[in-house]
Amino acid sequence: MRDEIARQPLERLADHLREDLAGVDALIRERMSSDHAPRIPQVTAHLIEAGGKRLRPMLTLAAARLMGYEGANHLHLAAAVEFIHTATLLHDDVVDGSQKRRGRPTANLLWDNKSSVLVGDYLFARSFQLMTDTGEMRALRILADASATISEGEVLQLTAATDIATDEEIYIKVVRGKTAALFAAACEVGGVVAGADAAALRALGNYGDAMGIAFQIADDLLDFWGDGTGKNKGDDFRDRKLTLPLIRAIAKADADERAFWERTIGKGRQEAGDLDAALALMERHDTLEETRITALDWSARAKAALVGLPEDPIRDMLSDIADFVVARIN
Repeated sequence: MRDEIARQPLERLADHLREDLAGVDALIRERMSSDHAPRIPQVTAHLIEAGGKRLRPMLTLAAARLMGYEGANHLHLAAAVEFIHTATLLHDDVVDGSQKRRGRPTANLLWDNKSSVLVGDYLFARSFQLMTDTGEMRALRILADASATISEGEVLQLTAATDIATDEEIYIKVVRGKTAALFAAACEVGGVVAGADAAALRALGNYGDAMGIAFQIADDLLDFWGDGTGKNKGDDFRDRKLTLPLIRAIAKADADERAFWERTIGKGRQEAGDLDAALALMERHDTLEETRITALDWSARAKAALVGLPEDPIRDMLSDIADFVVARIN
C-alpha cells in the first residue's frame, strides 16, 4: 500500500486507464497518418512519441469513467484533445523560435517552420474529424471554443509581451488561453460523453481550469527557481516574458526599479548581471513566495471543485494530480 501511495498520481491514473490509453494511442497512430504527405506522420511522431505524459487526454478518459461511461466515444475525444495540444506545441515552437521540446530538437529545427505550421494545421483538422465521429455536438462546441480561446491567449500574450503595464488580470487571461482552456475542456467533454448533468459538467470544467492555472503558475515560478530538468534558469526573463513574479515585482517597483524593468523588459537592453538583479528585486518584494502561494491556492480550488462528484478512486487520483502539479514548488 505504501508503494501505491508513493507512486506519482499520473502513473497511478495511467495504470488505472491502461486499456483506454492503449485505445487512444491506436487512434492517434491511425489518424496521424497521411497517404499523400509522408512528412506529416514524421513530424507528428517526432513530437507525440517524445515521452509526453498524455495528461490532457487522460483527463478526458478519467472524467468519462468517473461519471460512469462504458462506451468508446471518449477515446475519440481524448485523441482529439491530444491532437489539439500537439498542434499548439508545433505552432508555439515556431512563434517562440524554440530549439528544444521535451529534451529533443524541435520539429521546426529538424525540418522547418513551414512544415511545423502546416502539420499543426493538419492535426487541428484531424482533431475535428475525431470529434464529429462521436456525434456529440456539445463536445464539439466545447473543444471548438477551447481552440479559439487558445488562439486568443497566444495572440494576447504576443501583444502583452514586453509591455511592463501588463497586469495580473491580463496574465490570467493568457494562462487560461495557453494552458487552462484545454485542461478544462478535456475534463468537461469526458463528462459530456457520459451524459453528466450540468452541475457535474461545471465541476469538471472548474477542476480543469483551476488545475491548469496552478500548473502554469508553478511552471512560470520554476523558471526563476530552476526545475532540475536542465532548462536554463531565467529563460522567461531573457525572453522578456511577463510572468506573475515579474508582474508583481514591477507593480511594487520604485522609480529606479521601474527604470530597470523598462530597460530590461520593455526595451530588451539586457546586460551581464541583470538576471541576478531581477531575482534580487523579486526577493526584495517577496513576489516569488507570493506566486508560490497563489499556485497552491489554485491547486486547492481544483481539489474543492471535485467535491460532490461520485466517490471513486479516479476522483482521489484527480485530487492527487492537483497536488502533484504544484509539488515541485511546495
